[in-house]
Amino acid sequence: MKHQITYSGGPLCGTFHIPASKSISNRLLIIYALAGQTFPEQQLSDSDDTAVMLRALRLDAPIVDIGHAGTSMRFLTAYYAATGKARTITGSGRMKQRPIGPLVDALNQLGAGIRYLEQPGCPPVATSGNPLQGREVIINGSLSSQFITALLLVAPTLPHGLVIRIQGPLTSASYVRMTLGLMRQAEIMAEQTENTISVPPGRYQPDGTPPEADWSGASYWYELAALMPGTELTLPGLRQHSLQGDAVVARLFEPLGVRTLFTPSGVQLSSGAATCSHFSHDCTECPDIIQTLAVTLCLKDIPFRITGAHTLRVKETDRIAALQAELGKLGYPLQEPVAGTLEWTGEHTSPNSNSIETYQDHRMALAFAPAALRFPGLCIENPGVVSKSYPTFWDDLRKAGFHINPLSPL
Repeated sequence: MKHQITYSGGPLCGTFHIPASKSISNRLLIIYALAGQTFPEQQLSDSDDTAVMLRALRLDAPIVDIGHAGTSMRFLTAYYAATGKARTITGSGRMKQRPIGPLVDALNQLGAGIRYLEQPGCPPVATSGNPLQGREVIINGSLSSQFITALLLVAPTLPHGLVIRIQGPLTSASYVRMTLGLMRQAEIMAEQTENTISVPPGRYQPDGTPPEADWSGASYWYELAALMPGTELTLPGLRQHSLQGDAVVARLFEPLGVRTLFTPSGVQLSSGAATCSHFSHDCTECPDIIQTLAVTLCLKDIPFRITGAHTLRVKETDRIAALQAELGKLGYPLQEPVAGTLEWTGEHTSPNSNSIETYQDHRMALAFAPAALRFPGLCIENPGVVSKSYPTFWDDLRKAGFHINPLSPL
């Protein structure tokens, strides 16, 4: 199945409700589970990733298949280890290629006794049910912030709390700050220095604050606004003082012509002409918006250099290779001059396809769909992948005036 997308209207306008942040939702689910409470499901993200976490915590089965949900794999591994539950945690073929070694090593430093069932360093894994006893772990922070978050979430349940010593640079540090912020809301006060986080023992006392709307999901509306001057959009539920690192899109899209007005209920977007001729940004703390930025900048003919993209190689797909392949189809040769740096010099070639492969990656579908504004009739293959984070995306595009024609494979 693929979706063929066209848009024949004028400037975009309307109100669109972005789903709740799945990053916040999944952290809250672990916090509430450790507190012995349940969170109101209607307030959570309706994404596949959150549904996977909900199902795993509710069913508490001996074998847990999390599919493509990397957050669930990391968080549940630590959760089962901390709660003394012997579980086998597995996932999709791609999940079995994604790293989990640093987290497993750290948990095993605490006595977890976790075993790899197939490839060392990758899922599936089996927790033993051994109680966690240690007081300190050392972990490399350069591969994924989710390893640090998984440890932080369970740290208060350890008899003496936990000291996490982080080696190397901490990638996606904004997600660790998000975790610490949610822990503070639940009365757990951690202390952080440059490379150490100390968490005292304690019991979570959640305050019932609902999750914010998802700034990552909002980024695709910023992209649409940047590509369509004259746009007027309202996005409820987004907060100016957000726990989410991806809230930086409001600032990053300003020179691309998108103005953000914060209101008590959310944001209002309006768009005009871009004011920059070259774009440069370090996305180490916001890697999930790199695809959005890369597609937007190419389609606006703004050369760019984006650094901090090293974690994209180990996401749902190799996102660097995927961006190079699919932007290349549209005539934009994307370069990686050094590892983790993406660059487009402004060079154009002739488009050779109007069909975008999504590689089982929701963000490929979400980031490339707005390209239909420049390439009418653009096709997005396997469009259902958006359910991982933004299940109502295609419905919202239709409400915005896009015509979406489902096509069956030949």
